[in-house]
Amino acid sequence: MPELVVALDYPESEQAVAMAARLQGSCPWVKVGLELYTAAGPDILRRLKDMGFSVFLDLKFFDIPNTVRGAVRSSVCAGADMVNIHLLGGARMAQAAVQGLQEGCERKGLAAPPVLLGVTVLTSMAQQDLPAGLDLPLDSVVDVLARSGREWGLNGVVCSGYEVESIKKSCGTDYICLTPGIRPAAADDDQRRTMTPQQAVRAGSDYLVVGRPVTGAADPAGAAYSIMESVRQA
Repeated sequence: MPELVVALDYPESEQAVAMAARLQGSCPWVKVGLELYTAAGPDILRRLKDMGFSVFLDLKFFDIPNTVRGAVRSSVCAGADMVNIHLLGGARMAQAAVQGLQEGCERKGLAAPPVLLGVTVLTSMAQQDLPAGLDLPLDSVVDVLARSGREWGLNGVVCSGYEVESIKKSCGTDYICLTPGIRPAAADDDQRRTMTPQQAVRAGSDYLVVGRPVTGAADPAGAAYSIMESVRQA
């Protein structure tokens, strides 16, 4: 069954830890993104893992191969259970990330490596947001990047729910699809290619990332349970 990942998008560690405390027992995964990681550093991963969570470190590495290799290695050593890179970085960068993952596992003595995902096209983007002159439909861009990630040795991709079915067909059902932009109902925010939890599950998503619909609820744990119940029904 797909797993819920709650995004802890906070500007400081104490807010994130306080929300995580309210979520204990209601979801297995939390996400640490750029804002929180920049404010709190690697220590936030250790604190969340001590609370029993698996941690998705969502920093979307995109740099020269050697830098990404070191960044992924450091992420593993800091305790990340899932990490991602931008697939637009190309083959050498992606392969360097795979190498960094292996090196981090060796340093930590991990029997099972963390999950390494590639970002395709952000769910905040629609067709009109692609660069002028890129004469491809958005879903074709996603598919090309997803198939490249599989070839380069990644475990899966970050994509919207709208692309999951075609990715599973072209890359195999074991290729992980993590889907941000999950909304229980219509919302007026910065996301564009959104889906309900039920829609994403039926499309084949393996991980559902939810932020504000859970963390902004009066009862965050109850909201997380409600989403997971809808997932079970789907």
